[in-house]
Amino acid sequence: MTHSPTTTPPGTTEPPPTRSLAAAYLALTKPRIIELLLVTTVPTMVLAAGGLPGWGTTLATLVGGSLAAGSANTLNQVADRDIDAVMRRTRGRPIVTGEISPRAALLFGLGLGVAAVVVLWAFTTVLAAVLAVVAVFFYAVVYTLLLKRRTSQNIVWGGAAGFMPVLIGWAAVTGDLSWAPVVLSAVIFFWTPPHYWPLSIRYRDDYAAANVPMLPVVGSPASLAWQTLAHTLAMVACTLLLVPVAGMGVVYTVTVVVAGAVFTAAVVRLWQQLRRGGALQPMRVFHLSISYLSVVFLAVAVDPFLL
Repeated sequence: MTHSPTTTPPGTTEPPPTRSLAAAYLALTKPRIIELLLVTTVPTMVLAAGGLPGWGTTLATLVGGSLAAGSANTLNQVADRDIDAVMRRTRGRPIVTGEISPRAALLFGLGLGVAAVVVLWAFTTVLAAVLAVVAVFFYAVVYTLLLKRRTSQNIVWGGAAGFMPVLIGWAAVTGDLSWAPVVLSAVIFFWTPPHYWPLSIRYRDDYAAANVPMLPVVGSPASLAWQTLAHTLAMVACTLLLVPVAGMGVVYTVTVVVAGAVFTAAVVRLWQQLRRGGALQPMRVFHLSISYLSVVFLAVAVDPFLL
């Protein structure tokens, strides 16, 4: 399939873009995804520091982490511009609309990656900078180019890129890694499928039209139901494992138990809908997953001040 940034996809009825060039470049970075990543980074830094980390380290980590995430997201759009043009959900992205050329987007994405490494190396730790390089490479190359279009487990591996901000945040504070950030990373790894698969159900026809083998497209409803539930239970188990690993207190423990029960109940309802073949309400689980992750990491941030 050829890449044509200036060709309007057949059947598209969207009005021409009216945003500024600066807004188009910002859209390449997927700022809403970056916001969610930062929600996990700051609490991890608080836990690593046992309280408030230095403001300079925190600012540098947030800036560097945002640049790295923006780099990965931009390079992802460069590689996926052909399928983005097919999917209704992504037809308004800047490369597809012709606001930004693939070459300009590529240079922008690489520039963001270099800037991320410079900021993290100069103002935090070498390990944090190295992890940022790994994160960008894994998301842009391993996930986007090698796995996304080849396996129904693509988004599972995408979770490996999603947990990198946790490792970067911890390394920025301590200069090393330990079991606590590994367990937190596992939480995000197992959270990613029950977060993204419901969205994939909602846009199943889009992924089918683009020949992307998302599990809701190529898998049976029973398989999707069981795998979503299995990842959810593993995620909740990891939140509980953090209690002995990081010495978390009562507030954190109670919070993750209650939040885990609420989210698991929502997944079970979706599981039942999938098994029975009834009307599906996947976006409830998608939106609840964001709230769930925010609550869990808020508890991580608060806990060190309650010991």
